[in-house]
Amino acid sequence: MKLVKQDILKALETISAPGEGQNMVESGAVTNVVTFGDEVIVDVTINNPSLQAKKKTEVEIMKVIHDKVYEKAKIKVNIKVEAPAKPKNEIKGNPIPGIQNIVAVASGKGGVGKSTVTANLAATLAKMGFKVGVLDADIYGPSIPIMYDVENERPLSVNVGGKSKMKPIESYGVKILSIGFFTKPDQAVIWRGPMASKALNQMIFDADWGDLDFLLLDLPPGTGDIHLSIMQALPITGAVVVSTPQNVALADAKKGVAMFQQQSINVPVLGIIENMAYFTPEELPENKYYIFGKEGAKNLSEDLEVPFLGEIPLVQSIREAGDIGRPAALQTATSLERSFERITQNVVQEVVRRNDALPPTEAIKITTMAGCSAVKK
Repeated sequence: MKLVKQDILKALETISAPGEGQNMVESGAVTNVVTFGDEVIVDVTINNPSLQAKKKTEVEIMKVIHDKVYEKAKIKVNIKVEAPAKPKNEIKGNPIPGIQNIVAVASGKGGVGKSTVTANLAATLAKMGFKVGVLDADIYGPSIPIMYDVENERPLSVNVGGKSKMKPIESYGVKILSIGFFTKPDQAVIWRGPMASKALNQMIFDADWGDLDFLLLDLPPGTGDIHLSIMQALPITGAVVVSTPQNVALADAKKGVAMFQQQSINVPVLGIIENMAYFTPEELPENKYYIFGKEGAKNLSEDLEVPFLGEIPLVQSIREAGDIGRPAALQTATSLERSFERITQNVVQEVVRRNDALPPTEAIKITTMAGCSAVKK
């Protein structure tokens, strides 16, 4: 069948570009349409830089042409991202020299194993040969020092370019900074938002991180002030959301994904990790008991159209490894090592894909300080 350009344009008038009220043709999102026999090339420009918006646009264009014009049409969609003009008087953070990718590990709910996942992702990345750092941004419940057996360590002060900087603690090839290094084990951190944000900024900008391929941020649970301050201070490459299969955890994980996808924040979601996916007793390694439900996070990722990065079983040795300060991912030739390697490879793959497809993320722009923590610039 020979395709006609006007038929293609008419079909594209039935869908709208992400964030636009008008259809793709009226809004000017469709910049060019070329037909040749049963082949069609559609050039589109969108303002939303998220990976989800790009994929959704491509899928909608292909579907509408197949449905309304010709079901066997060979379609190629070229999507260009053109960010809108920057607002005046914006407040935004700056990238840290030497750090290539900043990945936030978040969860809508506490107790789903976010810090455990962060610790094992970092250890696996280091084992794969990457230069890795972890910023424990969970101000009120820092866990990373315990999981790396460095809770009694204290960062040293080093002179870098005439300025005094904190030298991160290094363990298993991972550079670590945490508020846990500056408080006593039995001391509660009772800080309001601005003070917590100031402490985080010091660990971010007053630290000698050196050259890193990945800086992982272990965020606190929820979607609150610390998250906003972090994303206001740093250009986050992408976010990973951790959840268990349980419905109450999934409901909060959905909110976590929604936070990053808000137009005012717009941080690409690299995917969802399902922790405690099933219980496997050591004496029966082939048995799987779905204590918290089955494939809940996997189904959520499909519903939200974000990648599913993998699942981690509920195994006693993961808890034991975290308690003694040696990440379970370092247990060689085990199923746990393979699980974390697969998930880490998927995270790296999504980061590469995101960097190829989208422009660099900027720190979010705050045009008013109402309700926000003060952030040093």
